[in-house]
Amino acid sequence: MIEIIAGLGAGVVGVGVGYLFAKKINDANYSIFIEQAKAKAKAIEFEAEGVLKDAKLTVQEAEFEAKKKYEDKSIKLQKEYDSKFDEIGKKEQILGNEKEILEKVKSEAEHSKKEAKRTYDEGINLKKSYESKISEAIRVLEHAAGLTEEEAKREVLRRVEEKSRGDIAHIVRKYEEEAKREAKKKANYIIAQATTRFAGEYAAERLINVVDIKNDDLKGRIIGKEGRNIKTLEMVLGVDIIIDDTPHAIILSSFNLYRRAIATRVIELLVEDGRIQPARIEDIHKKVSDEFEASIAEEGENIIMDLGLNGMHPELVKLIGKLKFRASYGQNALAHSLEVAHLAGIIAAETGGDEILARRAGILHDIGKALTHEYEGSHVDLGAEICRRYKEHPVVINAIYAHHGHEEAETVECAAVCTADALSAARPGARREVLESFLKRVSEIEEIATSKEGVKSAYAINAGREVRVIANATLVNDDEAVLIAKEIAEGIQSSVQYPGEIKVSVIRETRAVDYAK
Repeated sequence: MIEIIAGLGAGVVGVGVGYLFAKKINDANYSIFIEQAKAKAKAIEFEAEGVLKDAKLTVQEAEFEAKKKYEDKSIKLQKEYDSKFDEIGKKEQILGNEKEILEKVKSEAEHSKKEAKRTYDEGINLKKSYESKISEAIRVLEHAAGLTEEEAKREVLRRVEEKSRGDIAHIVRKYEEEAKREAKKKANYIIAQATTRFAGEYAAERLINVVDIKNDDLKGRIIGKEGRNIKTLEMVLGVDIIIDDTPHAIILSSFNLYRRAIATRVIELLVEDGRIQPARIEDIHKKVSDEFEASIAEEGENIIMDLGLNGMHPELVKLIGKLKFRASYGQNALAHSLEVAHLAGIIAAETGGDEILARRAGILHDIGKALTHEYEGSHVDLGAEICRRYKEHPVVINAIYAHHGHEEAETVECAAVCTADALSAARPGARREVLESFLKRVSEIEEIATSKEGVKSAYAINAGREVRVIANATLVNDDEAVLIAKEIAEGIQSSVQYPGEIKVSVIRETRAVDYAK
């Protein structure tokens, strides 16, 4: 019990001591807290003073900025005012000058009016004087020749008319020569512009194709047993197949470029595959033919797109692609048609025509050549017929006929196509002819020239594009030489087929010879 009481007493003492200690600590913490609060209050007060100072500075800066902007705006407005004032002053000065000019023009107009009135009065006086002189001349003629007044009047008027006609003829001849010179200069300029802005490619076609083979043993397989394979090839392909001692080569011969191209591709595929038999030949031929049909249609579409044309019938587009496998005098028909289309477009543009329509007529002017292997008739008639069938423009039809002289050119576009066709066909290197036809044409030209009376000799030169005629000076005078040249040109034009044009030069030379003895 005593222990318990002693323990309780010790606990009470401990609690009291602890309370006193805690209180002391709390008092110390309170003092510290008070000091911290005072320090924070002073810091807040100092910060508030700083903010107030900053606010005052900001207000001052805002006032300064506003004042500066006001001054800048005032200066700008003053400058604009001064500028507008100066501009108004200048306009007033211009108006004043214009007013002076108008006054001057008005004065000149009044002066011109007076001059015109004076000139009119002088003309009236001259007319009266002219009539008086005619009357006097009539009286003189009546008295001198015994003519009546009416007869004398007619005679005077006839002589005046003859004199006037001479003057008129002289003026007409003068301006006609000037017009010819200007027209020739303009034509040369247009042709030069067209030819320099288009450079065509030269593509000569041959009558044979050569297929390369790696092994000459394949020649026997192409011939086949008892010649069955080569007979089938020639029958299906429609070409002549020449197999000779030429190493690693087979020659295909045909005037039809389309069939020859198909045959070349068929034999290349057969050689590559190695299986050469009649059934296989027919299968390969059908496959290649279908590929070529698709390729020529694609070729035609690409060309139409490049030329900027539209609305053309698909059959005509396909025929344009087929021109790639047609040649005339060694010149590829498609390359020629493209040249004509481009040149005609440029010429039409230079002469104020429709460039697109000229290109259309140019690309279609020889379209009949794509049909001449399948149908009878000239390419002109075939081309015009198929273009009518597919509702082509009348200018296209006219160009098809006119470029071979079957019709007159009715429009600028048609004339441009005819000019472009002559340029493309006649340029050096464009066409290649066989020797026999060339010699025949040259002989015909010389025979036509020498058949004329008064011609001593004739020589076709410049690849048959010019004929020089030597005339007998004792039988032919200068005027007759011009007539002979015209007759020879007409004879050549009506009897000889030739590309481009042929120049006829008649030379008349007089020589005086004597001897000193």
